[in-house]
Amino acid sequence: MRIVYLLRVLFSFVLTLRVCEGLNGRRLKESIRPYRREPLQDLVTWDDHSLFVRGEQLMLFAGEFHPFRLPSPDLWLDVFQKIKALGYTGVSFYVNWELLEGEPGTFRAEGIFDLEPFFEAAATAGIYLIARPGPYINAELSGGGFPGWLQRLPVSLRTNATEYLQATDLYTREIGQIIAKAQITNGGPVILFQPENEYSRDLTTVFPNRYYFSYVEDQYRNAGIVVPFIDNEVTQTALFPPGNGLAAVDLYGFDAYPQRYDCGHPYLWPVNQFPTNYVQRFSQAPTDPHTIPEFQGGAPDGWGGVGYDNCALLTNGDFERVYYKNNFAAAITILNLYMTAGGTNWGHMSHPGGYVSYDYGSAITEERQVFREKYSEAKLLANFMKSTPAYYTATAGNLTNGTVSSTVDISVTPLYSNATTLYVVRHASFSSVASTSYTMNVSTSAGSITIPQLGGSFTLNGRDSKIHVANYDVGGVNMVYSSAEVFTWQKYGDRTVLLLYGGLNETHEAAFPSSLASKLTVQGSGVTTRQIGNSSVFQWNVSQQRKVIHLADLDVYLLWRNDVFNYWSLELAAPAPISNYSSLSKSSVIVRAGYLMRTASVSGSTLHLTGDLNSTTVLEVIGAPPNVTSLTFNGSPVILANGTANLTRLIGTIPYQTAQLSLPDLSTLTWHYHDNLPELSSTYSDSAWTSASLTYTNNTVINNTVVPLRTPTSLYATDYGFSGGSLLYRGHFSSYGNETSLALLTQGGTGFGHSVWLNDIFLGSWPGSSANASWTQNFTLPSNLTAGSPYVFTVAVDHMGHDEDSAYQDDMKNPRGILNYTFADRSQRDITWKITGNLHGEQYVDKTRGPLNEAAWYAERQGWHLPGAEVTGEGWEARSPMQGLDKAGAGFYVTEFELDMPKGYDIPLAFFFANATITEPGTPNIWGGQDLNETEPVSNYRAQIFVNGWQFGEYVNNLGPQHSFPVPQGILNYHGSNTLAVSLWALDAEGAHIDGLKLVAGPTVQWAYPEPRLVDSPGWELREGAY
Repeated sequence: MRIVYLLRVLFSFVLTLRVCEGLNGRRLKESIRPYRREPLQDLVTWDDHSLFVRGEQLMLFAGEFHPFRLPSPDLWLDVFQKIKALGYTGVSFYVNWELLEGEPGTFRAEGIFDLEPFFEAAATAGIYLIARPGPYINAELSGGGFPGWLQRLPVSLRTNATEYLQATDLYTREIGQIIAKAQITNGGPVILFQPENEYSRDLTTVFPNRYYFSYVEDQYRNAGIVVPFIDNEVTQTALFPPGNGLAAVDLYGFDAYPQRYDCGHPYLWPVNQFPTNYVQRFSQAPTDPHTIPEFQGGAPDGWGGVGYDNCALLTNGDFERVYYKNNFAAAITILNLYMTAGGTNWGHMSHPGGYVSYDYGSAITEERQVFREKYSEAKLLANFMKSTPAYYTATAGNLTNGTVSSTVDISVTPLYSNATTLYVVRHASFSSVASTSYTMNVSTSAGSITIPQLGGSFTLNGRDSKIHVANYDVGGVNMVYSSAEVFTWQKYGDRTVLLLYGGLNETHEAAFPSSLASKLTVQGSGVTTRQIGNSSVFQWNVSQQRKVIHLADLDVYLLWRNDVFNYWSLELAAPAPISNYSSLSKSSVIVRAGYLMRTASVSGSTLHLTGDLNSTTVLEVIGAPPNVTSLTFNGSPVILANGTANLTRLIGTIPYQTAQLSLPDLSTLTWHYHDNLPELSSTYSDSAWTSASLTYTNNTVINNTVVPLRTPTSLYATDYGFSGGSLLYRGHFSSYGNETSLALLTQGGTGFGHSVWLNDIFLGSWPGSSANASWTQNFTLPSNLTAGSPYVFTVAVDHMGHDEDSAYQDDMKNPRGILNYTFADRSQRDITWKITGNLHGEQYVDKTRGPLNEAAWYAERQGWHLPGAEVTGEGWEARSPMQGLDKAGAGFYVTEFELDMPKGYDIPLAFFFANATITEPGTPNIWGGQDLNETEPVSNYRAQIFVNGWQFGEYVNNLGPQHSFPVPQGILNYHGSNTLAVSLWALDAEGAHIDGLKLVAGPTVQWAYPEPRLVDSPGWELREGAY
């Protein structure tokens, strides 16, 4: 793959030696309007309507996907192909600074953090990239992608403070150079670049800081970035559009999440959020194509939430039809949907407002599956846009109610493009669930007419939106109008195929020049035909039965929307440099095939298709080059049905064979147990721990306000280099014999918990909540303390990640750990504190898995979660996490199991936690387990899972909502030995145990995708300095 990639680089370099010619012969570099510099390249240009790539118009319909949330690089191509199959032309991606510079001054981008395979996979799939490396990215990540050590800077972040700017220099230089090599000018897929992120929030007299934003731009230009800069404002106030002074970008855009995030009420659409002013907003940058670099594609969920399936319902197919078509009504030609493939917040990556899953309710699930209806709905929209070049030059008209339509209950926005008009139709009340009948006044080549012409009316059913077309070009044929929506069309020699669709039982009508009707035949029943003037008008009611109108050399398929979900338009490769990238000049094949079609290619007279199956499927090719007479699927010849090996259709059956799975029963495995909190023992020495002896903190500037310490020495975790996961404190004092209480204020972020012991005596816990980021708790001490004797408080705090950073709010600098304490009638200074997090903090041991994979618990500091650790000898015993602990504390459990999964299948695997106190079953979920009905008090415990050394789950029993923790192939060894480690933290005096921990398989898909290789997962070695 890398050889092909390098050849592309060489070819593109040669290509850039000439100036691209634009449409109608104009030089496209003239459409770049430089505002402070000469154009740096001429491969990516634009006018006020759209982007041009190599001189050709492109609608950049993109989806967000983050490589660091799928740490199995061989699966990146899988995601790219699934996004390409949607009809999308691009992907936007973030880069997480914290993972690459967890140790200040040391940049690491090897192994799973290497972006070169990501770029190669994008190029192979034919996906253009929008690079968004920050330095700040938000993204529901710990600190918004900021490394924890930035908390030690005594200045406000995201400003032009010298200390902050210098802190960003290494990262921006290194990541900028990496991305620069992957630009289109070097043969790579990167065509746009976004510096910083949403840098427009909280407008004050001192923000936004143009000097800072300009500094970031210069950092990346100096690193070699030459593609256009794009912006994604939140406030939609056009702070940095072209020509607006210092720090102006090339392409102005803004973000929009109008559905908001109430996944608990997925069918309650928020009032006063529906955007109708986009065109006005875009007028602030009149020379730019209309751009939304982030539009809502799902919604985040948090601790104690309802789960991502509900978030998928909140942003389901109804949402996509209404909201995305409303975007199209504003003539948007650069659109990125956040998220399209969410992934996993493995290794303490999340901010406190999220948990391990980052499924996001996306079109592509966390397990990379495409069964959600919203995936198919998005495919319909993207393919229409790719098939409608008239849209690329369209101008939005005024929205009207009852003017173009026959009723004020229907809103219509026309889009004008030369002869073509697109009418975007929705309910005037955008969230209406009514069924509303209407007629339309449309301007056509046959004049201004009212449709439907053959009687009756159209119907808009509930939360829906449609795009009716007039004077629509179909391969040189003028479709006079159609109320049915266009999925796609393609011309093959002198034959053209057009696919129209509508909702079940809807009435639709389309008209074509009557000259085509000389060879009219209709396949299927229920189509009414009449000639009116020079048009042949067809009306039908949509049913599950397919209808086909044959008009001379035009075949028009009349389909039910849910049936179109099974149709795919697959691009055929073109000569380099276009190759697999989207282009208006390319041809596509149209296939009906079920679950997923990935790629298509033609050699000689054979069409080669690849795809995935979830059942035996009839594969039907309804559009292909004229010379195609035979077919293969996933490399195997397809036996064609009699009489179908002709220029019209190829039909064959693809058998699905059920995979035979054998998964281990985790409850019967041999488990090894070790105390994970030996610090409670009287013989434990913390002499190697870090002394919390700093009498100051540099983390004093928060929201431009100095916040003083409230303790004699700092107990902020990042002051000592600990930035994620669990924290442990040891507080030593000599007793006077009369101490009665300790009050602690701890802060770990939303969902955190803490537990406190005096020596080995359990004092109590805070089990956490979905609302509290900090907690103050009073602990009563035993009454029999001995005067003059030494005692130790042990405090465990769950660090749920740093807050995201609203610009100039410095939320990221909210400290973690112990913020304050009072000790009976004694001075705070009478307690001497020590602290630990992961072994060696920012000089973390495991460079392969990165800076956030490990935390403070004893077993993690020893590296026992890694494969091959010694699990026998002193302190080890046979015990499983299902037996658990009989008192408050922490235990570590490790086992091994073998997998021998059948090849040729995509088999999602997950570790599923059941709840020990649940007595009534819930409803089945996709993992074959139960979605739990938590109607009784639950045991307060937390558990982590490590798979071959990778932290892939944190389960909080009393909060949820996540019970299933998917682990991708490559992290899991599907054909060999695996190490599973579980750490259990019991926060109740009675202890806790895990009930029903299972390894379960999700829906299995048959595929021919290359077998993902194992991710490098170094095993255990005795760790120097472990304590």
